[in-house]
Amino acid sequence: MKNIKLYFLLLVGAVGVMVYSSGCSDDFEEYNQDPFALTNDDLSADYRLVGEPFINIIRNIYVHTPAWITQLQQNLMGDVYSGYLMPPTPFAGNSNNMNYNLVDGWNTWAWNPAYQNVMAPALLVEQNAGTDFPEFLAWLDILKVEAMHRVTDIFGPIIYTQFGQIGADGSIAYDCQDVVYDAFFKDLDSGVDGLTAFVNSGATSPFTAFDEVFAGDVTKWIQFANSLRLRLAVRISKVDPARAKSEAEKAMNNSFGVMTTNDGNFTVKNEVDHPMNTINNAWNDIRMAAPMESILVGFNDPRLPEYFRPAVQAEVAGEYKGIRLGIDIADKGTYVDYSALQDLGNVQLMVAAEVFFLRAEGALRGWSMGGSAQDLYEDGVRMSFDQYGLSGADDYLADGTSMPIPYVDVNNSANNVDAGNPNLSTTTIQWQSGASLEANLEQIITQKWISVYPDGQEAWSEYRRTGYPKLFPVVINNSGGEIDTDAQIKRIKYISSEYAQNPGGVASGVSCLGGADTGGTSLWWDID
Repeated sequence: MKNIKLYFLLLVGAVGVMVYSSGCSDDFEEYNQDPFALTNDDLSADYRLVGEPFINIIRNIYVHTPAWITQLQQNLMGDVYSGYLMPPTPFAGNSNNMNYNLVDGWNTWAWNPAYQNVMAPALLVEQNAGTDFPEFLAWLDILKVEAMHRVTDIFGPIIYTQFGQIGADGSIAYDCQDVVYDAFFKDLDSGVDGLTAFVNSGATSPFTAFDEVFAGDVTKWIQFANSLRLRLAVRISKVDPARAKSEAEKAMNNSFGVMTTNDGNFTVKNEVDHPMNTINNAWNDIRMAAPMESILVGFNDPRLPEYFRPAVQAEVAGEYKGIRLGIDIADKGTYVDYSALQDLGNVQLMVAAEVFFLRAEGALRGWSMGGSAQDLYEDGVRMSFDQYGLSGADDYLADGTSMPIPYVDVNNSANNVDAGNPNLSTTTIQWQSGASLEANLEQIITQKWISVYPDGQEAWSEYRRTGYPKLFPVVINNSGGEIDTDAQIKRIKYISSEYAQNPGGVASGVSCLGGADTGGTSLWWDID
C-alpha cells in the first residue's frame, strides 16, 4: 500500500525519473526542471494556472528533450518495428529490441513520460480548472486522447479512466483496451462539443500562449479532434466494424470537418532541435531501414531524397541503402555509412495526407467518406507531395508497373530478400480498379506508410492492424519463443517498475490481454 501511494504521488507530481545508463547522455537536469515553478501572481494572470501545464503535455506526447528519452520512447521501438529506421549500433552486445530481446530499461520510457508529463499535469488542470474554464478542459480531453492512444497501442490495457484512483488493495487498475477506446471516443465527444460551444460564443482564444501546435486556433483543434476520431475509428475497423463506421462518419459529418490541407497538420514546434537530428547526426545511432529502400527506390519515389541521404559506404556510395531489422551487427562501423536521415524540423504527429488515406480506407469499406476510395487515395498522394513542395504527383499516380525491389545487403548476403520472397510486396502505385479489397487496401496503407513518415509509432500500429506494407522479418530472434518471427512483434511487455509498484494493476491489465504478457500477444484491435 505504501509503495503504491508513493508511486501515485510521483506520477501526480511529475517528479523523479529512472536513470538510463546507455551512455548517450548523462544530463538529466533539463528533464527534471519543474515547468510549473511559478509564483501565485504569475499563475493568476493570463490563464496561466490552467494553461501552463499544456506546454508540458504537448512536448511530451513525443518527448522533445533530452534526445536519449526520445530514442527509447519511440526510436528503438515504433520507428524500427514500422520498417522506417534501423540503428547501425549493436546495442547491448547486439541483443536488444531490434532482435526481440526486449530491454525493460528502454521500454520504461514509452510508459513513464505519458504518466509523469501528460496524465499528471492533466490531473492538475482538471483540479485547477473546476467549472471556470470549460474550454481548457475540452482542449485537455483531445490532448489526452492523442497522447494516450499511442501508449495503449504499444502496451494494450493501460491506466486511463482510473488514473488518480487508488483501489482498496492499493493498486491503480488498468482498463481493457476496448474500454480505453470507448473512453477515447467519449473524451473526443466532450472535447469537440466543448470547443464548438466556445467557438460559437465568439470569445477570443485563451490558448495562444500555451499552444505550440496551432497557436491558439480553436477551429484547427476541432478539425484535428475529428481527424483523430477517424484514425481511431479505422483502427478498430476489424474488431468492431459497426462502431468504427459510426465514429468515422461522425467525424466526417461534424460541421468543422477533418484536416484537408497541410496548414492544418499537427506538428509541434520544437523548443530545441528535433531530437532525431541528435540521434542521427551526433550519435550516428539511426539509419534508413531496408523496407524504406525496397519501397521508395522501387517506386522511384520523389520523397526519397526528402527523407534520406545517399549512402557513403564505398560499395554503395550515392545509392539509398537501408539496414534490415534484427540482423547480426558485429560493430557500428559495418552499417553506419548506409543512408542517414535528412534533418527533421517540427515534430510531426498527424498530417492531412494521412486523413485522406483514412477516408480512402473508409470508402473502401463502404463508409460515407465524401468521395470514392480511388479519389481519396489519389488526393492523399497529392497532399503528401504538396507537403514537401514536390511536383509530379499525377505522373507518379499513373505508374502501374513500378513495385518494391529486392533487398541486397552488400555486407552480408544472408540478409538479402530476393524476388519472389513472400515478404516482398508486389503492389503498385496506380490504383487497381476492380481489384480485391485486400489489394486496394495494400495500396492505401503502403502510400499512407510513406506519407506518415517519420512517425514510426503510428506506422507500426497500422502495420499490425493490416499487415501492410509488407515488412521483412528479423533474421535473429532473441525472444526465446515469445514472439513469432513471421507474425512479428505485437506489443511491448509491461515494465518492471509497474510489476514492483502496482502489481494489482498489472494483473488487471494482463487479465484483459487474452494471452501472456509477452511481445507476441496481439492487441484487442489486432485480429486476422
